[in-house]
Amino acid sequence: MTKTTTITVLGGGSFGTVIANMIAGNGYPVTLWMRSAENAGQCRNTRENKPYLPGYRLEDSLHITSDMSEALRGADVVFFSVPSKAFRDVAQQAAPLLRPDSILVSSAKGIEEGSFKLMSQILEEILDKPRVGVISGPNLALEIAQRQITATVIASEDAELCKTVQEILATRYFRVYANRDRYGVELAGALKNIYAIEAGVASAMKVGQNTMSVLITRSLAEMTRFAARLGADPMTFLGLSGVGDLIVTCTSHLSRNFRVGEALVEGKSLDEAVAAIGQVAEGVKTTKLVKEKADELGVYMPLASALYDILYNGKSVKEVMSKMMLSEQNDDVEFRVKYDND
Repeated sequence: MTKTTTITVLGGGSFGTVIANMIAGNGYPVTLWMRSAENAGQCRNTRENKPYLPGYRLEDSLHITSDMSEALRGADVVFFSVPSKAFRDVAQQAAPLLRPDSILVSSAKGIEEGSFKLMSQILEEILDKPRVGVISGPNLALEIAQRQITATVIASEDAELCKTVQEILATRYFRVYANRDRYGVELAGALKNIYAIEAGVASAMKVGQNTMSVLITRSLAEMTRFAARLGADPMTFLGLSGVGDLIVTCTSHLSRNFRVGEALVEGKSLDEAVAAIGQVAEGVKTTKLVKEKADELGVYMPLASALYDILYNGKSVKEVMSKMMLSEQNDDVEFRVKYDND
Protein backbone atom coordinates (compact mmCIF):
# COMPACT_ATOMS: atom_id res chain seq x y z
CA MET A 1 0.00 0.00 0.00
CA THR A 2 1.23 3.52 -0.81
CA LYS A 3 0.38 7.05 0.24
CA THR A 4 -1.63 7.29 -2.98
CA THR A 5 -4.29 5.06 -1.40
CA THR A 6 -7.51 7.09 -1.43
CA ILE A 7 -9.52 7.04 1.80
CA THR A 8 -13.02 8.23 2.71
CA VAL A 9 -14.60 8.58 6.14
CA LEU A 10 -18.39 8.68 6.17
CA GLY A 11 -19.62 10.48 9.27
CA GLY A 12 -18.66 13.89 10.67
CA GLY A 13 -19.15 13.13 14.37
CA SER A 14 -16.32 13.18 16.88
CA PHE A 15 -14.79 9.79 16.01
CA GLY A 16 -15.19 10.11 12.24
CA THR A 17 -13.58 13.54 12.37
CA VAL A 18 -10.63 12.48 14.51
CA ILE A 19 -9.71 9.40 12.46
CA ALA A 20 -10.07 11.28 9.17
CA ASN A 21 -7.79 14.01 10.49
CA MET A 22 -5.31 11.48 11.83
CA ILE A 23 -5.17 9.74 8.44
CA ALA A 24 -4.64 13.10 6.73
CA GLY A 25 -1.81 13.79 9.15
CA ASN A 26 -0.25 10.50 8.04
CA GLY A 27 -0.05 11.88 4.51
CA TYR A 28 -2.90 10.01 2.80
CA PRO A 29 -5.46 11.69 0.53
CA VAL A 30 -8.63 11.53 2.64
CA THR A 31 -12.16 12.92 2.36
CA LEU A 32 -14.52 13.41 5.31
CA TRP A 33 -18.21 13.21 4.39
CA MET A 34 -20.79 14.98 6.54
CA ARG A 35 -24.54 14.74 6.16
CA SER A 36 -24.97 18.45 6.93
CA ALA A 37 -23.87 20.75 4.11
CA GLU A 38 -23.84 23.66 6.56
CA ASN A 39 -21.48 21.93 8.99
CA ALA A 40 -19.28 20.72 6.13
CA GLY A 41 -18.95 24.29 4.88
CA GLN A 42 -18.12 25.62 8.35
CA CYS A 43 -15.50 22.93 8.85
CA ARG A 44 -13.89 23.72 5.49
CA ASN A 45 -13.75 27.43 6.26
CA THR A 46 -12.68 27.32 9.91
CA ARG A 47 -10.71 24.02 9.89
CA GLU A 48 -12.57 23.06 13.04
CA ASN A 49 -15.58 20.82 13.78
CA LYS A 50 -17.04 23.03 16.50
CA PRO A 51 -20.15 20.96 17.34
CA TYR A 52 -18.10 17.84 18.11
CA LEU A 53 -14.43 18.72 18.65
CA PRO A 54 -14.10 22.44 19.41
CA GLY A 55 -10.53 23.67 19.40
CA TYR A 56 -9.22 20.67 17.42
CA ARG A 57 -7.37 21.89 14.33
CA LEU A 58 -8.21 20.03 11.10
CA GLU A 59 -5.40 19.36 8.65
CA ASP A 60 -5.31 21.63 5.61
CA SER A 61 -5.11 18.53 3.39
CA LEU A 62 -8.35 17.03 4.78
CA HIS A 63 -11.07 17.41 2.17
CA ILE A 64 -14.57 17.89 3.61
CA THR A 65 -17.82 17.54 1.68
CA SER A 66 -21.52 16.74 2.03
CA ASP A 67 -21.66 15.26 -1.49
CA MET A 68 -21.43 11.49 -1.11
CA SER A 69 -20.68 10.77 -4.76
CA GLU A 70 -17.76 13.21 -4.59
CA ALA A 71 -16.58 11.71 -1.30
CA LEU A 72 -16.57 8.11 -2.57
CA ARG A 73 -15.14 8.71 -6.03
CA GLY A 74 -12.18 6.34 -6.41
CA ALA A 75 -12.08 5.42 -2.71
CA ASP A 76 -9.83 2.45 -1.91
CA VAL A 77 -10.76 2.34 1.78
CA VAL A 78 -14.04 3.57 3.30
CA PHE A 79 -14.68 4.01 7.02
CA PHE A 80 -18.34 4.02 8.11
CA SER A 81 -18.47 6.16 11.25
CA VAL A 82 -22.19 6.89 11.58
CA PRO A 83 -24.62 5.94 14.40
CA SER A 84 -26.30 2.55 14.10
CA LYS A 85 -29.71 4.18 13.57
CA ALA A 86 -28.48 5.81 10.34
CA PHE A 87 -26.10 3.06 9.27
CA ARG A 88 -28.32 1.14 6.87
CA ASP A 89 -29.51 4.32 5.16
CA VAL A 90 -25.95 5.57 4.66
CA ALA A 91 -24.79 2.13 3.46
CA GLN A 92 -27.60 1.98 0.91
CA GLN A 93 -26.73 5.44 -0.38
CA ALA A 94 -23.07 4.48 -0.64
CA ALA A 95 -23.56 1.04 -2.21
CA PRO A 96 -23.89 2.09 -5.89
CA LEU A 97 -20.94 4.46 -5.51
CA LEU A 98 -18.46 1.96 -4.05
CA ARG A 99 -15.85 0.05 -6.02
CA PRO A 100 -16.26 -3.75 -5.77
CA ASP A 101 -12.73 -4.16 -4.37
CA SER A 102 -12.88 -1.35 -1.82
CA ILE A 103 -12.07 -2.09 1.83
CA LEU A 104 -15.01 -1.20 4.08
CA VAL A 105 -14.48 -0.63 7.81
CA SER A 106 -17.22 0.02 10.37
CA SER A 107 -16.51 1.92 13.59
CA ALA A 108 -20.17 2.07 14.70
CA LYS A 109 -20.86 0.42 18.08
CA GLY A 110 -24.48 -0.61 17.93
CA ILE A 111 -27.09 -3.19 16.97
CA GLU A 112 -29.84 -2.68 14.40
CA GLU A 113 -33.35 -2.69 15.79
CA GLY A 114 -35.61 -5.37 14.31
CA SER A 115 -32.90 -7.52 12.75
CA PHE A 116 -30.39 -7.65 15.64
CA LYS A 117 -27.67 -7.29 13.01
CA LEU A 118 -24.31 -5.71 13.63
CA MET A 119 -23.12 -2.99 11.27
CA SER A 120 -20.66 -5.15 9.32
CA GLN A 121 -23.48 -7.66 8.75
CA ILE A 122 -25.57 -4.88 7.23
CA LEU A 123 -22.74 -4.13 4.80
CA GLU A 124 -22.59 -7.82 3.86
CA GLU A 125 -26.34 -7.87 3.30
CA ILE A 126 -26.41 -4.78 1.09
CA LEU A 127 -23.24 -5.39 -0.92
CA ASP A 128 -22.00 -8.35 -2.96
CA LYS A 129 -19.17 -10.11 -1.09
CA PRO A 130 -17.56 -6.95 0.30
CA ARG A 131 -14.18 -6.83 2.05
CA VAL A 132 -15.33 -5.87 5.53
CA GLY A 133 -13.59 -5.07 8.80
CA VAL A 134 -14.45 -3.51 12.15
CA ILE A 135 -12.48 -1.17 14.39
CA SER A 136 -13.32 -1.06 18.07
CA GLY A 137 -11.61 -0.43 21.37
CA PRO A 138 -11.14 2.09 24.20
CA ASN A 139 -11.18 5.04 21.82
CA LEU A 140 -12.54 8.26 23.32
CA ALA A 141 -12.34 10.72 20.43
CA LEU A 142 -11.36 13.72 22.55
CA GLU A 143 -8.36 11.89 23.99
CA ILE A 144 -7.24 10.81 20.50
CA ALA A 145 -7.55 14.44 19.43
CA GLN A 146 -5.29 15.35 22.37
CA ARG A 147 -2.80 12.73 21.16
CA GLN A 148 -3.14 10.64 24.30
CA ILE A 149 -1.65 7.16 23.81
CA THR A 150 -4.49 5.00 22.48
CA ALA A 151 -4.93 1.55 20.97
CA THR A 152 -7.69 -0.02 18.93
CA VAL A 153 -8.50 -3.33 17.22
CA ILE A 154 -9.06 -3.97 13.53
CA ALA A 155 -11.04 -7.20 13.21
CA SER A 156 -11.50 -9.16 10.02
CA GLU A 157 -10.96 -12.63 8.59
CA ASP A 158 -9.08 -10.83 5.80
CA ALA A 159 -5.45 -10.55 6.98
CA GLU A 160 -4.49 -8.16 4.16
CA LEU A 161 -7.36 -5.85 5.11
CA CYS A 162 -6.10 -5.78 8.71
CA LYS A 163 -2.58 -4.95 7.56
CA THR A 164 -3.82 -2.12 5.34
CA VAL A 165 -5.87 -0.51 8.12
CA GLN A 166 -2.96 -0.85 10.56
CA GLU A 167 -0.72 1.05 8.14
CA ILE A 168 -3.30 3.78 7.50
CA LEU A 169 -4.12 4.49 11.14
CA ALA A 170 -0.86 3.87 13.02
CA THR A 171 0.84 6.91 14.56
CA ARG A 172 3.25 7.50 17.44
CA TYR A 173 0.25 7.79 19.77
CA PHE A 174 -2.27 5.44 18.11
CA ARG A 175 -1.63 1.68 17.87
CA VAL A 176 -3.74 -0.82 15.95
CA TYR A 177 -3.90 -4.52 16.88
CA ALA A 178 -5.49 -7.23 14.70
CA ASN A 179 -8.11 -9.85 15.58
CA ARG A 180 -9.83 -12.46 13.40
CA ASP A 181 -13.00 -12.59 15.55
CA ARG A 182 -14.86 -9.79 13.79
CA TYR A 183 -18.22 -10.77 15.29
CA GLY A 184 -16.88 -10.84 18.85
CA VAL A 185 -15.04 -7.54 18.54
CA GLU A 186 -18.07 -5.80 17.05
CA LEU A 187 -20.49 -7.29 19.57
CA ALA A 188 -18.23 -6.25 22.47
CA GLY A 189 -18.31 -2.65 21.24
CA ALA A 190 -22.10 -2.65 21.30
CA LEU A 191 -22.59 -4.49 24.59
CA LYS A 192 -20.27 -2.37 26.74
CA ASN A 193 -22.56 0.65 26.25
CA ILE A 194 -25.19 -1.01 28.45
CA TYR A 195 -22.80 -1.25 31.37
CA ALA A 196 -21.43 2.25 30.85
CA ILE A 197 -24.91 3.57 31.66
CA GLU A 198 -25.01 1.45 34.80
CA ALA A 199 -21.56 2.69 35.79
CA GLY A 200 -22.80 6.26 35.40
CA VAL A 201 -25.70 5.41 37.70
CA ALA A 202 -23.31 3.92 40.25
CA SER A 203 -20.95 6.90 40.05
CA ALA A 204 -23.77 9.37 40.63
CA MET A 205 -24.85 7.34 43.66
CA LYS A 206 -21.32 7.82 45.08
CA VAL A 207 -20.66 4.10 45.48
CA GLY A 208 -17.28 2.88 46.73
CA GLN A 209 -14.48 1.42 44.68
CA ASN A 210 -15.39 -2.08 45.84
CA THR A 211 -18.84 -1.65 44.33
CA MET A 212 -17.54 -0.22 41.06
CA SER A 213 -15.06 -3.07 40.78
CA VAL A 214 -17.84 -5.60 41.24
CA LEU A 215 -19.97 -3.83 38.62
CA ILE A 216 -17.26 -3.78 35.97
CA THR A 217 -16.14 -7.35 36.60
CA ARG A 218 -19.64 -8.81 36.56
CA SER A 219 -20.45 -6.71 33.48
CA LEU A 220 -17.55 -8.37 31.67
CA ALA A 221 -18.79 -11.80 32.73
CA GLU A 222 -22.30 -10.99 31.52
CA MET A 223 -21.12 -9.62 28.18
CA THR A 224 -18.96 -12.67 27.58
CA ARG A 225 -21.71 -15.13 28.51
CA PHE A 226 -24.14 -13.50 26.08
CA ALA A 227 -21.61 -13.18 23.25
CA ALA A 228 -20.42 -16.77 23.58
CA ARG A 229 -24.04 -17.94 23.34
CA LEU A 230 -24.23 -16.09 20.00
CA GLY A 231 -21.03 -17.69 18.73
CA ALA A 232 -18.29 -15.19 19.59
CA ASP A 233 -14.94 -16.27 21.02
CA PRO A 234 -15.04 -15.53 24.78
CA MET A 235 -11.28 -14.87 24.77
CA THR A 236 -11.91 -11.81 22.57
CA PHE A 237 -13.47 -10.13 25.59
CA LEU A 238 -10.15 -10.16 27.44
CA GLY A 239 -8.70 -7.80 24.83
CA LEU A 240 -8.97 -4.12 23.97
CA SER A 241 -12.43 -4.38 22.41
CA GLY A 242 -13.78 -6.16 25.49
CA VAL A 243 -12.34 -5.36 28.89
CA GLY A 244 -10.37 -2.39 27.50
CA ASP A 245 -13.39 -0.61 26.08
CA LEU A 246 -15.51 -1.59 29.09
CA ILE A 247 -13.08 0.01 31.55
CA VAL A 248 -12.85 3.32 29.73
CA THR A 249 -16.60 3.71 29.17
CA CYS A 250 -17.38 2.74 32.78
CA THR A 251 -14.93 5.22 34.32
CA SER A 252 -14.88 8.31 32.08
CA HIS A 253 -17.16 11.34 31.97
CA LEU A 254 -16.24 11.59 28.29
CA SER A 255 -18.45 8.53 27.71
CA ARG A 256 -21.91 9.59 26.53
CA ASN A 257 -23.53 6.47 27.95
CA PHE A 258 -21.87 7.06 31.33
CA ARG A 259 -23.33 10.58 31.41
CA VAL A 260 -26.82 9.24 30.64
CA GLY A 261 -26.58 7.09 33.76
CA GLU A 262 -25.53 10.06 35.86
CA ALA A 263 -28.41 12.15 34.51
CA LEU A 264 -30.94 9.47 35.46
CA VAL A 265 -29.82 9.58 39.09
CA GLU A 266 -30.08 13.38 39.01
CA GLY A 267 -33.80 12.92 38.40
CA LYS A 268 -33.98 13.45 34.65
CA SER A 269 -36.33 11.32 32.58
CA LEU A 270 -34.81 9.06 29.95
CA ASP A 271 -35.71 11.52 27.17
CA GLU A 272 -34.27 14.42 29.17
CA ALA A 273 -31.09 12.49 29.91
CA VAL A 274 -30.53 11.63 26.26
CA ALA A 275 -31.30 15.20 25.16
CA ALA A 276 -28.87 16.60 27.70
CA ILE A 277 -26.02 14.62 26.15
CA GLY A 278 -26.65 16.13 22.72
CA GLN A 279 -25.16 13.14 20.89
CA VAL A 280 -26.22 9.53 20.29
CA ALA A 281 -25.94 7.26 23.35
CA GLU A 282 -26.15 3.80 21.78
CA GLY A 283 -26.55 2.01 25.11
CA VAL A 284 -30.16 3.10 25.59
CA LYS A 285 -31.41 1.23 22.53
CA THR A 286 -28.91 -1.60 22.96
CA THR A 287 -30.22 -2.35 26.46
CA LYS A 288 -33.70 -3.03 25.10
CA LEU A 289 -32.50 -5.16 22.18
CA VAL A 290 -30.10 -7.24 24.28
CA LYS A 291 -32.59 -7.78 27.11
CA GLU A 292 -35.17 -9.08 24.63
CA LYS A 293 -32.61 -11.30 22.87
CA ALA A 294 -31.32 -12.67 26.19
CA ASP A 295 -34.86 -13.58 27.24
CA GLU A 296 -35.38 -15.30 23.90
CA LEU A 297 -32.17 -17.32 24.28
CA GLY A 298 -32.49 -17.95 28.00
CA VAL A 299 -29.22 -16.19 28.85
CA TYR A 300 -28.92 -15.00 32.46
CA MET A 301 -28.19 -11.22 32.36
CA PRO A 302 -29.18 -9.60 35.68
CA LEU A 303 -27.35 -6.33 35.04
CA ALA A 304 -28.89 -5.72 31.62
CA SER A 305 -32.31 -6.72 33.00
CA ALA A 306 -31.91 -4.30 35.91
CA LEU A 307 -31.07 -1.40 33.60
CA TYR A 308 -34.00 -2.34 31.36
CA ASP A 309 -36.32 -2.00 34.37
CA ILE A 310 -34.98 1.50 35.05
CA LEU A 311 -35.09 2.70 31.44
CA TYR A 312 -38.29 1.09 30.20
CA ASN A 313 -40.38 -0.06 33.18
CA GLY A 314 -40.16 3.13 35.22
CA LYS A 315 -38.63 1.45 38.26
CA SER A 316 -36.52 3.53 40.62
CA VAL A 317 -32.77 3.11 40.84
CA LYS A 318 -32.96 2.23 44.55
CA GLU A 319 -35.64 -0.39 43.97
CA VAL A 320 -33.64 -2.05 41.22
CA MET A 321 -30.37 -1.93 43.17
CA SER A 322 -32.01 -3.63 46.15
CA LYS A 323 -33.35 -6.37 43.88
CA MET A 324 -29.90 -6.82 42.34
CA MET A 325 -28.45 -7.87 45.69
CA LEU A 326 -30.82 -10.84 45.70
CA SER A 327 -29.74 -12.11 42.27
CA GLU A 328 -28.14 -15.49 41.84
CA GLN A 329 -24.53 -15.94 43.01
CA ASN A 330 -23.09 -18.16 40.28
CA ASP A 331 -19.56 -19.05 39.14
CA ASP A 332 -16.97 -16.30 39.20
CA VAL A 333 -15.25 -17.47 35.99
CA GLU A 334 -17.33 -19.33 33.42
CA PHE A 335 -14.72 -19.80 30.70
CA ARG A 336 -11.42 -21.57 31.27
CA VAL A 337 -8.54 -22.55 29.02
CA LYS A 338 -8.08 -26.32 28.89
CA TYR A 339 -4.50 -27.59 28.88
CA ASP A 340 -3.27 -30.94 27.55
CA ASN A 341 -2.91 -32.39 31.05
CA ASP A 342 -6.38 -31.31 32.20
